[in-house]
Amino acid sequence: MTVYIDPPRWPAHGTVFSHLISDTSLAELHEFARALGVSERAFDRDHYDVPAHRHADAVAAGALAVDGKKLVRVLIHSGLRVPARRRPAKLAVTLTRRWAHHFPEHPDLGAKLLTRWSEPHRVYHGPSHLLNVLEGIDRLTHGAPSAELVLAAWFHDAVYDGQAGQDERDSAELARQRLSGPEWPAAIGRRVAELVLVTVDHRPDPSDVDACRLVDADLSVLGGSENEYERYRTTVRREYAHVPDEQFRAGRAEILRGLLEKDTLFHDPRAVTLWEARARENLEREITQLIAA
Repeated sequence: MTVYIDPPRWPAHGTVFSHLISDTSLAELHEFARALGVSERAFDRDHYDVPAHRHADAVAAGALAVDGKKLVRVLIHSGLRVPARRRPAKLAVTLTRRWAHHFPEHPDLGAKLLTRWSEPHRVYHGPSHLLNVLEGIDRLTHGAPSAELVLAAWFHDAVYDGQAGQDERDSAELARQRLSGPEWPAAIGRRVAELVLVTVDHRPDPSDVDACRLVDADLSVLGGSENEYERYRTTVRREYAHVPDEQFRAGRAEILRGLLEKDTLFHDPRAVTLWEARARENLEREITQLIAA
């Protein structure tokens, strides 16, 4: 692996910043940043933002100084660059189009939900997660999901205040309220709320196909590539930046061990095929890292 850094030219917070990237692995990039003393909170999807006064330190630690154009070329070639459709400026457009495809008669509701998903305090539970869940559902349904399942994806974290369990219950109640009236089919609000509530503990009734697919798509990030999982792991940590490291590591390890104790992490047979094996590898690797830290 080679780590690259460009000149500090990007203004923010009263200084200018460089971009620090890897040509191979996000895990090794995180390791380099930790050794340099740069917080994971400075990680932004595929690079670290490094303040100008740390540029020389990064080079002394082994980062290769290059110009901005060279850095972008390396990042693209590495395969680690976050696609444009997953960047904030494009996510809103992508998600709006997806909503319009399924519910063209209800643009206002889609816009209101997207505003909720784009709240500034969200890091992991934001638009990128919503898109990931919708894409997971597409894979599990071969691109033909039910309207209730799509709506449940849009509503499942529509309320997010960092209160596990209560957020899901509040999101379910929001679905009941917003999916009522003559413009929606009878009982659709109750069904969508029912699906959203399954995400409280991710233990669906095996006979409820849509419930299984919703929770599987919600957890599909666990079965991503090693670099995709690293991106997920760091965004979760940033979302809980207020929790001290030792407390976070202990709580996180307990959650991951609980997941690994399950006979299967996923429920739909296609989800098991797509994500089960890699998810277990990712969880075991992170637990090892948490213990070592």
